[in-house]
Amino acid sequence: MSKQTNTLQRFIKHRAKYGLKSSDKRTFVVDFFIKAGRHFTVEELYNEIKKQKSGISYSTVYRALKLLKQWDLANESMFGDSITRYEPVDKSEHHDHLVCQECGRIIEFENGKIEKLQYDVAQQYGFTVSAHRLELYGLCRKCKKKVRRP
Repeated sequence: MSKQTNTLQRFIKHRAKYGLKSSDKRTFVVDFFIKAGRHFTVEELYNEIKKQKSGISYSTVYRALKLLKQWDLANESMFGDSITRYEPVDKSEHHDHLVCQECGRIIEFENGKIEKLQYDVAQQYGFTVSAHRLELYGLCRKCKKKVRRP
């Protein structure tokens, strides 16, 4: 089963559990968001969706993302710019982020050495980690080439 299918099935399960009516528009938004598998602001997602399907309102997109966040099916992040972005959650994976401060590009990465080091530090201090987030800020390759250093 793909990560996307798993997340969509979890959404359908939560929808039934909480007695939420099935809505074709909401389901389209959720499916699109999950399949895209990347970070979106509400506005970015709305603009992408309206290219493919008219009749879906901004508020439908907003409410769908809020539900996904509430049900732990989406993460909500602000990468140092006070702009809220959402990304689909797959409970079986963890990744961290490199954030370009020039163009806003967000690069996801995984690194086993960093994960182990975080675990070792927590263990050294007798600390039990329930969640963590690593965000590194700087310039991506493309922006770094544009910047001329003296």
